[in-house]
Amino acid sequence: MANQEDIFKNIVSHAKEYGFVFQSSEIYDGLSAVYDYAQYGVELKKNIREYWWKSMVQYHENIVGIDAAIFMHPTTWKASGHVDAFNDPLIDNRDSKKRYRADVLVEDHLAKIEGKINKEVEKAAKRFGEAFDEAQFRATNTRVVEYQTKSDEIRKRFFSALDRGDLEEVRQVIIDCEIVCPISGTRNWTEVRQFNLMFSTAMGSVSEDASTIYLRPETAQGIFVNYLNVQKTGRMKIPFGIAQTGKAFRNEIVARQFIFRMREFEQMEMQFFVRPGTEMEWYNYWKETRMKWHHSLGMPVEKYRFHDHDKLAHYANAAADIEFEFPFGFKELEGIHSRTDFDLSAHQKYSGKKLQYFDPELNESYVPYVVETSIGLDRMFLAIFSNAYTEEKLEDGSERVVLKIPAMLAPVKAAILPLVAKDGLPEKGREIMEMLKYDYMCQYEEKDSIGRRYRRQDAIGTPYCITVDHQTTVDNTVTIRDRDTMEQHRVAIVDLPSIIGSKLRPRS
Repeated sequence: MANQEDIFKNIVSHAKEYGFVFQSSEIYDGLSAVYDYAQYGVELKKNIREYWWKSMVQYHENIVGIDAAIFMHPTTWKASGHVDAFNDPLIDNRDSKKRYRADVLVEDHLAKIEGKINKEVEKAAKRFGEAFDEAQFRATNTRVVEYQTKSDEIRKRFFSALDRGDLEEVRQVIIDCEIVCPISGTRNWTEVRQFNLMFSTAMGSVSEDASTIYLRPETAQGIFVNYLNVQKTGRMKIPFGIAQTGKAFRNEIVARQFIFRMREFEQMEMQFFVRPGTEMEWYNYWKETRMKWHHSLGMPVEKYRFHDHDKLAHYANAAADIEFEFPFGFKELEGIHSRTDFDLSAHQKYSGKKLQYFDPELNESYVPYVVETSIGLDRMFLAIFSNAYTEEKLEDGSERVVLKIPAMLAPVKAAILPLVAKDGLPEKGREIMEMLKYDYMCQYEEKDSIGRRYRRQDAIGTPYCITVDHQTTVDNTVTIRDRDTMEQHRVAIVDLPSIIGSKLRPRS
């Protein structure tokens, strides 16, 4: 596991060193769990967002997009359940004065038990070699069974207490597991309290007249309150969808793992409105469709898996996560939820406005059911970036760090590199730059040796390096180098747009 931890540290430092992600307000020692996307990061993020948007809106005739405001009428969040139910159980350590999420403390404790089990399995695997049967060992080894039983009991007891809202029992589990504060090393815990994750602010010019409003904790509600406006003005027929990308804000107490969990983040969501009774059919359709989208990026299929929820949110009748294997394990990347008519019915009740759809085929009105697909853009960025980060040892004994980002998402598509900064080569390079820059994000670079420039482009994930040499001035050909294979081919300058374009399509 330490090895994976080291890799993750390298990924985080690479993101900073090569201009992808910076700590927010770094000159003031930063702001915890808030990050800025730098010059290459902003391009990669934009490319992911655009590919999602094309896949959801442009490629579907019955899905349209909106961009709702971050501020919404405060009753919105009462209706959605966020004012009353959007809470985390928090506990303080009296000695370190640090605050923790109770569920994170327990999950970390369970992860340590899991680590002990894995150690036993690794030792046995070494001892027995090819004859090793892992499943049988896990089921029969006394120590492993003991650890697993203990883990299952803690998990059952803790999550049952959370479901009941029994905060005393939640604290008792932490006491009984002898969980210590990571900073003070003591078990001097306060009571567990519920803490709302929404950021609140005041709207109004005079403080006495100001009303409390919230920064949205999700983008979905902006879609729900606009559903009828969009349906009528777009003359949409059910089933249809509304997509949106945008910022959301959660006052996460435990924000960690770089950009995986942040206080300010971006979501890409689509709410699909369907006839009641057909929601499971559409839920399964979107599960499959969204997984295909991930596979189309060409990342390893085995890094993705579905996790179906046993415990459902108050608004859902089915829910699944698409999980991705990050360097710190499988974690949620995207959620697909059958939200029933919970949201629209709640907004209808709280607003006093009818949010029904008249179905001409059935000749009746009803509140539609909704199937949601919701993906974190920052998490998708991290999935792509961490999967792309590769440390390679080359045949000549040298090493290189290369970002094998899917070509269509790469921040820079091609680098134009004159072999030397004289003999008319820079002028030829500039001509090529002029030809390509209107269709592709390109870079022109003439400083340093060609080998150094290749390494720099590898490190930012540029799929193609185009080298202009003396032969170019004779026959208008250049060398094009592939980032992943490092193979080089001689091609005509006029063929460059079609060569680059052909490599930038998603895999079907």
